[in-house]
Amino acid sequence: MALMIVVILFTVIGLTLKDVMKDVNLGLDLQGGFEVLYEVEPLDEGDEIDDTALESTASTLESRVNVLGVSEPNISVESDNRIRVQLAGVEDQQEARELLSTQAELTIRDVEDNVLLSGADLVQGGASQNFDETGNPMVSLELKDPDKFREITEEISQRPQGENLMVIWMDFEEGEDSFAEEAQKENPKFVSAPSVSGPINSSEVMISGGFSGEEGLKRAQNIAALLNAGSLPVELTEIYSNSVGAQFGEQALDETVTAGLIGVTLVFIFMIAFYRLPGLVAAATLTVYIYLTVLGFNTISGVLTLPGIAALILGVGMAVDANIIMYERIKDELRIGRNIKAAYKKASAQSLWTIVDANLTTLIAGVALFIFGTSSVKGFATMLLLSILMSFVTAVLLTRVLLSLLVKSGYFNRKPGWFGIREKDRFDINEGKEIEDLSTPWDRFDFIRHYKKFFAVSIAMIVAGAIVLSIFKLNLGIDFTSGTRADITTDGSATVEQVEEELEAMDIPPESITTSGEDKVTARYNTDLSQEEVTGMQERFAELYGADPMISTVSPVIGRELARNAMFALALASVGIILYASIRFEWRMALPAVVALMHDAFIMVAVFSILRLEVDITFIAAVLTIVGYSINDTIVSFDRIRENLRKVKVIKSDEEIDTIINRSMRQTLTRSINTVLTVIIVVIFLVLFGSSAILNFSIALLVGLVSGVYSSMFIAIQLWGMLKKRQLSKNDGKLVVYEEKKKDEEKILV
Repeated sequence: MALMIVVILFTVIGLTLKDVMKDVNLGLDLQGGFEVLYEVEPLDEGDEIDDTALESTASTLESRVNVLGVSEPNISVESDNRIRVQLAGVEDQQEARELLSTQAELTIRDVEDNVLLSGADLVQGGASQNFDETGNPMVSLELKDPDKFREITEEISQRPQGENLMVIWMDFEEGEDSFAEEAQKENPKFVSAPSVSGPINSSEVMISGGFSGEEGLKRAQNIAALLNAGSLPVELTEIYSNSVGAQFGEQALDETVTAGLIGVTLVFIFMIAFYRLPGLVAAATLTVYIYLTVLGFNTISGVLTLPGIAALILGVGMAVDANIIMYERIKDELRIGRNIKAAYKKASAQSLWTIVDANLTTLIAGVALFIFGTSSVKGFATMLLLSILMSFVTAVLLTRVLLSLLVKSGYFNRKPGWFGIREKDRFDINEGKEIEDLSTPWDRFDFIRHYKKFFAVSIAMIVAGAIVLSIFKLNLGIDFTSGTRADITTDGSATVEQVEEELEAMDIPPESITTSGEDKVTARYNTDLSQEEVTGMQERFAELYGADPMISTVSPVIGRELARNAMFALALASVGIILYASIRFEWRMALPAVVALMHDAFIMVAVFSILRLEVDITFIAAVLTIVGYSINDTIVSFDRIRENLRKVKVIKSDEEIDTIINRSMRQTLTRSINTVLTVIIVVIFLVLFGSSAILNFSIALLVGLVSGVYSSMFIAIQLWGMLKKRQLSKNDGKLVVYEEKKKDEEKILV
């Protein structure tokens, strides 16, 4: 029956996988495109930005985007005065940027800049791009009142030669623009300035003469499209932008998916080699987990980004953890002499709430990240939350269904080797052995005896980190410092000096410039580059090296918000974890757990400071992921302590507390090591072979994973022991931890 279920599941996956993967909505970092965040401000003094204005602006922007033919643009209103536009897969990013930000207010003026006609005189949707009798592009406009146009042209035609002009403007700026000045320039700002020799009795205005060649045709098309989409009812100020070339996005996707697949495959091999039959079940359920997670992400119309892929792959490790918790229990029950069926039943019941507690605490961190995250970080949080849900469905429910069917088949009754246990390592059930009587590879290690050394190591790392931070500070990316970052992909032969010379020639010399890989140069600016400067840079380097630079611009207000939101997210996650752990365990376990995760967060920050790695917004995602992962590991260890406490009930000496800690740590250490190994395998491959865009993110995860295991074993549990001994001394050397109730139920007395 179990085999039939697996065959059915894999058949469904095989038949639908192609369609599921085709439906994945890739983010701009995976297929190229750009993202821009606008702050919406009133056009005229005294106007207010309300919901109607925001919705009208968003609608106008969407109409403009439709002209580009972008599939599934994401235009969303954020807070009270912001609109975020994400255009993945757009081919001409500069054209899209100009279409979005142009005010699109058309005016026809005389040579003295007096308004003759405005957008209000045009028929809505009446603009079109055509060709004149010589085949040159032009724009045709339909007028509401032909008589008004005839009167205006009649008056203009009577003016002296040189003054009988109708100057056509897009976005004329009062007090700054003038025909007299622009007429002296080679490329004036106005669209055209035709002369009028007599009254024109027509309902159409033909704009021609200002469009030549392919660029002129595109300009004419854009003007017609902008006029039909409508002028913006507000002023848009760009406060954040990010662009990714299509070639880079495709490369990033291939590299990250390949690295992830190799890592996940090695995890499957490890699980099968270590746990045998349960490991095979885990490989099957984890495959289903990946499929269901992607399917679920498509269902909620999620946008998959590089951090999202990392969250999916990380979820594999978390799903593996749920399996390992139960599998280690099964092995322990088999070793004390239980038969296969009894061992499975006991292990399944004992491990369920451990898994629930571990997943829920990680869920708290994910929720905090979702609430305070933006853009790709929110996408990462969405994938992380979905991964936790799907890992519970597959690694808990599906795993139990398959294992239960295999166990009940009776085929493995006398074959403990299929579960990774040799017959000679088992006791007879009649000997009355308990799990705490079993030997472990860690029996010779006294964790309590060396607790001062562990504390000393952590204190030394914290002090060293604090010193380094005070001297070198963090290497903050533009996400937090504001400014502009340009990642320029070269042909591999260009030097940093050559790139810098090009930037200086464009009158935009960078504050700093460094290499990033064999064919990439990163230029940084402390200020926001203007749209014209960004356009010039992209056009120049695309011409030189055949690839658009990836340019990110962040205003100071966004940098401050990101830093503040990061602190809020960490605080919210900590408070949530303390509350949950206090309710499910006791506050003496909750407090050390949070101290341990703060320890991990600081270690990650210190390592990034020492190595001078850039700290960007994805680093915050990594920190909060490790917060969730660290608390996951700590909760599993505390759960075993709680179980061992139930067997003691009354503590009478410090030595008994030490014994409980040592026993619990020895019993869970193999599980902790195996769990972190499976995740580290994947993360290492992301570091070595994944996209450079998430390199720092992957390094942060790697550092945090190692620190998380260390803090769970040598910080959190040791602190609990100290607090428990203090409680014991206040209770005159006798501490009733649990009391028995009817039907052998037990309740903790905190």
